[in-house]
Amino acid sequence: MDSRQLISFVVPCFNEEEALPIYYRTMEELIKNEHIIGDLDYEYWFIDDGSKDATIDMIKELRAKDEKVHYVSFSRNFGKEAALFAGLQNATGDYVVTMDVDLQDSPELLKEMYEAVVTEDYDCAAARRVTREGEKLIRSFLSDSFYKVINKMAEIEIASGARDYRFMKRVMVDAIVAMGEYNRFSKGIFSWVGFKTKWIEYRNVERSAGSTKWSIWKLFSYALDGIVAFSTKLLNLASGLGLGCCFLAFVGLIFVFVRALLYGDPVAGWPSMMCIIIFIGGLQLLCIGILSMYLSKTYLETKHRPIYIAREKE
Repeated sequence: MDSRQLISFVVPCFNEEEALPIYYRTMEELIKNEHIIGDLDYEYWFIDDGSKDATIDMIKELRAKDEKVHYVSFSRNFGKEAALFAGLQNATGDYVVTMDVDLQDSPELLKEMYEAVVTEDYDCAAARRVTREGEKLIRSFLSDSFYKVINKMAEIEIASGARDYRFMKRVMVDAIVAMGEYNRFSKGIFSWVGFKTKWIEYRNVERSAGSTKWSIWKLFSYALDGIVAFSTKLLNLASGLGLGCCFLAFVGLIFVFVRALLYGDPVAGWPSMMCIIIFIGGLQLLCIGILSMYLSKTYLETKHRPIYIAREKE
């Protein structure tokens, strides 16, 4: 019986029929020829996130010829966060690696990650992208801004450029899976559970094939989810705006009253009144919007719906 420790590669896939065979071929070559994971045994967990192309068929082909390949196929698209959770939940390894199938998470880094976790005193080795060469300027700007904002607002700290590319010990994986919340933001969860982490910096790598599934709007929504999930300062901001508006309204009321006593009111104040009404109304809608974000997340949590539904698993 093989007593070697096992490492599980968790790989979310959504419409990745072009990138999947490149990923598998690259990993096999590096593991067998470059020994990037030492003498560890290994398995793959491909999570098909409701793909519309031939992704699941290709995964099944790999499974048919390689018993190290396992998969979970969702009943529909539940999103990358659900796919990551499914992979961590099903992985059986003593160590678990989460990485993207498009090879932007460079497999060559696994050797350094292995050294940090297996031979050094770290619970996790995590990749951090330090350049965004080849990425659109607007995406780079929004991404950098997100990390600045969330680190000011949240109680946790998320390293700028942090990826979901991680090499973790089982104890950390178990802690993450135990957080069964429906609204998941993995970057925040990784930081929240703690554990000793070594950051490994690398330069941006282009996709091996296919195109990104993350539009600007999806990234913006994902950023909002992260802020709402790990910070209540937006609620404090709403309260502060409300108090500030009340104070300004009170000062304005005194000013109008004193002016009327001293000079009367010969000029109709329709323009200024409309400006005040629009300003106050806008702030009220902003605060209601902030409250609704938190309420919607609470509403979804109280339903206790499953994070994903598996159509097939092997």
